[in-house]
Amino acid sequence: MSTGTAPLAAHAPAPAPLPPIGAAGLAAMPRTARIASWLAAGWIAWEFGFYEQYKLTGNEGSVHLFTILSDWLGTPGGEKPFRLFVATQEIIAAVLVLLPWTRVPGAALSFATMAGAIFFHVVSPLGIDPYGDGGVLFKEAVFTLGMAALVLVLHRHEIPGWLARLPVIGARFR
Repeated sequence: MSTGTAPLAAHAPAPAPLPPIGAAGLAAMPRTARIASWLAAGWIAWEFGFYEQYKLTGNEGSVHLFTILSDWLGTPGGEKPFRLFVATQEIIAAVLVLLPWTRVPGAALSFATMAGAIFFHVVSPLGIDPYGDGGVLFKEAVFTLGMAALVLVLHRHEIPGWLARLPVIGARFR
């Protein structure tokens, strides 16, 4: 015997599929954009990987820079944890940006890391040219920031999908 009412679940619309991310998003791009994405990701990974030898081994120049920063931030003696934190962050970003299925979060982490580096070079006692070499480190940070921005622009169609998958705020982007 029917009561004339259908279960509520029968009337609920099916959730919309999430936008493609990762390799599916890369496959949806034109060939030139895919090549540009790979080249930019390669640059980011190489740049971060190259400088890890200085941060992880406690190179004198790297220790000097992070000592200036930790003292300026009011955490004297905090050079080593700060340096190793940045090194770890860069390693994670380098790996993520190289993998097609995590390129967007890797580029976002790379962008944030380089924005922080540029910020500290501009506003702290480090200055733009701490080594007196014409600001090579600063110029590379700006270029790497640009490469991360390029990856994010090329993969902009994936960003809503990544945001929708975030645990706390993801529902707002669905």
